[in-house]
Amino acid sequence: MEEKKEVVESKQDYYFVKTDNTPKNAFDSFKRTLKSTVGLDILKGLGLTIKEFWSKPVTVNYPLETQPLSPRYRAVHNLQRMLESGSERCIGCGLCEKICTSNCIRILTHEGDDGRKKIDSYTINLGRCIYCGLCAEVCPELAIVMGNRFENASQQRAHFGLKEDFLKDMEEAKFHNQAEFDGFGSIRPSADNEVKQTPLDY
Repeated sequence: MEEKKEVVESKQDYYFVKTDNTPKNAFDSFKRTLKSTVGLDILKGLGLTIKEFWSKPVTVNYPLETQPLSPRYRAVHNLQRMLESGSERCIGCGLCEKICTSNCIRILTHEGDDGRKKIDSYTINLGRCIYCGLCAEVCPELAIVMGNRFENASQQRAHFGLKEDFLKDMEEAKFHNQAEFDGFGSIRPSADNEVKQTPLDY
């Protein structure tokens, strides 16, 4: 004996929203024009304009004023020094040149009399650099860091930077309290105070 299958049709409720507000005749068009001209719509618009006119400005008068930069702002590179000896941190390993996705870093080295690698030339094409920070992340000596120079624009199509432009001046590093770089992606010093405790019971 065949079983009869009961078919249940699901009924859905549909709601139609009327979107056709076009005037049907000349009188409706006249009423609509009169309402928007002398009605409350124009007063609402004027009130919003006056409110925004006297509100606190959200823009700054650039270049006379600039917004404060985030501690993780990534701009033109800096080459750090050892504060104790004044020697350069960069050892010319070339990892930043190899990992650069824009091919904008160029390092030329030679072997010195002491058998150690010496840097002949270190250049960064700032016209190609996308400021991704991979070079700072891969550097084993924490020699290359992302600086905070706000204006990076150039009038040249290809703007090269030499090693002397990026290398931190020793006197400036000593007398301006240069903070040691903890590495790319390091946490903020106040991170412990900002961490919320995880509840033990849910």
